[in-house]
Amino acid sequence: MATDPSKYKFNHSMLRAKDPQRSVAFYQLLGLSLVNKMSMPEAKFDLYFLAYDSPTAASSGAHWTDRQGVIELTHNYGTESDPNYTVNNGNAEPFKGFGHVCISVDNIQAACKRLEDEGCKFQKKLTDGRMRNIAFVLDPDGYWVEVIGQTHFEETEKESTTATTAYRMNHTMIRVKDVEKSLDFYKRVMGMKLYRTSENPGASFNLYFLGYGPDAPEPTSSKPNPVADREGLLELTWNYGTENDPEFKYHNGNDQPQGFGHICVSVDDLDAACQRFEQLNVAWKKRLTDGKMKDVAFVLDPDGYWIEVIQNERIMKRTGW
Repeated sequence: MATDPSKYKFNHSMLRAKDPQRSVAFYQLLGLSLVNKMSMPEAKFDLYFLAYDSPTAASSGAHWTDRQGVIELTHNYGTESDPNYTVNNGNAEPFKGFGHVCISVDNIQAACKRLEDEGCKFQKKLTDGRMRNIAFVLDPDGYWVEVIGQTHFEETEKESTTATTAYRMNHTMIRVKDVEKSLDFYKRVMGMKLYRTSENPGASFNLYFLGYGPDAPEPTSSKPNPVADREGLLELTWNYGTENDPEFKYHNGNDQPQGFGHICVSVDDLDAACQRFEQLNVAWKKRLTDGKMKDVAFVLDPDGYWIEVIQNERIMKRTGW
């Protein structure tokens, strides 16, 4: 029995949603499609899986476990009618941890104008602050959705159209305390490649983009970010000095107050992958043999974020999901 990490996929990122109808409609406005829904009435929750699925999408028509860049919305029954229920979006002290999900678009100016015209709220518009090539739109629960361009923003400013069929669910950002430990974990244990590093010493933070798939091409003047048109990247944000503070800790999204739940990797052989993780002495939240659900496992990363591990059903049938 063997497993090949080069066949793994960064399948999805899970966010808890107060009102699934509002949240699904929002992500559909961003161009994503509902590619799967799981109802668990006995446990009083539903799962909604959204991904880009047009004929030109990166994973058009693929089984939901055989994709990258999926967003899973988890709805616990009754939250939609509870006036006191709110989610932790991961960006407010003292509960920072998860930062955002990010879509990349064909024309960032036109895409942002379209969202403004639709009445979407923004954490940061293109015209706010010094960085004029990124925006952050807010979903119905206040999660941040970064919007970036797939080409240099100056090349699209004279165009007025945007096509959601060209969009990609590019990355998910989490903050990490000790970047050397986190990079080692995601590369050595999870089998990811480091595609891009953005160092910002003036602001005392660095960004690291990892994922699965072919090597990244060299950046060009028109595509300074050569992985902007990819799906399923993980962005690690490291703020200088956190690794030296023994009391410092990020919020994992599953302790109260809850919001972000986990990232998920789909693998070629679930049993073999979990055996490999066991041999690498990972910290487990849930082994395959724990509890009633024998088809999912959860590994803990160095900051205590949960990583779900599931079977890629295209490679090997296991659950019939």
